[in-house]
Amino acid sequence: MTAFRSTWPLPPAQPTLPQDELHVWVASLNRPQPQLNQFWQYLNEDEQARANRFYFDHDREHYIVARGLLRQLLGSYLKRPAHEISFVYGEHGKPELAAEQANSGMRFNISHAQGVALLAFARHREVGVDIEQVRPLDDGEQIAERFFSKQEVAVFTAVPAAQKPQAFFNCWTRKEAFIKVIGEGLSCPLDSFDVTLKPGEPAELLQVKGSQEAAARWKLENLNPATGYAGAVIAEGREWQLSTWQWP
Repeated sequence: MTAFRSTWPLPPAQPTLPQDELHVWVASLNRPQPQLNQFWQYLNEDEQARANRFYFDHDREHYIVARGLLRQLLGSYLKRPAHEISFVYGEHGKPELAAEQANSGMRFNISHAQGVALLAFARHREVGVDIEQVRPLDDGEQIAERFFSKQEVAVFTAVPAAQKPQAFFNCWTRKEAFIKVIGEGLSCPLDSFDVTLKPGEPAELLQVKGSQEAAARWKLENLNPATGYAGAVIAEGREWQLSTWQWP
């Protein structure tokens, strides 16, 4: 596993989240035992039971840290203890705040890959985030043919070989972030919408089911959260500003 390195700044002491901002945090999930114990205390019984069902220690520990950190950050934004955060789940498993906590308008999403997590937060707008470790794939062309749209496949095929891993995961993270923001899970075909993917090109949702108007409802941003990782975040509206921080 590669060492975690991020150029994102450390957060302010008491970050606040206005309605016209979106916050994304990057964090290493490899934490010392005292922190792991603290995060464990934040989890409810269901989350602790789920953690204990993981076969491998590192998978269990990563789940504890990711879930505990989500609770800690939500608690900080909402000015309440992390263990009091309460969730409900949508039809396809997307978590939301429950009961009176939902009145805050806080929306969030989380993704993790190979020991690194992204956590995104917004108010009164849906948000989706995804992270992947960039690596060469022997079957990248076949995966693209199967899951990418025809336009995306054409762009991907034309990308120089050295840039193909970055292009592939640019596309993958942007598509996954959109699937997550709409909350439809795998019921939304990945080839039913187009995103940009060429390295160095701005992230953009180009069309959804043939409609550019539907795509214009959303703003998509590329993320470079850590060395060797690709990321993307998307949220409703186009007037919000993005802030990115790394968890210490």
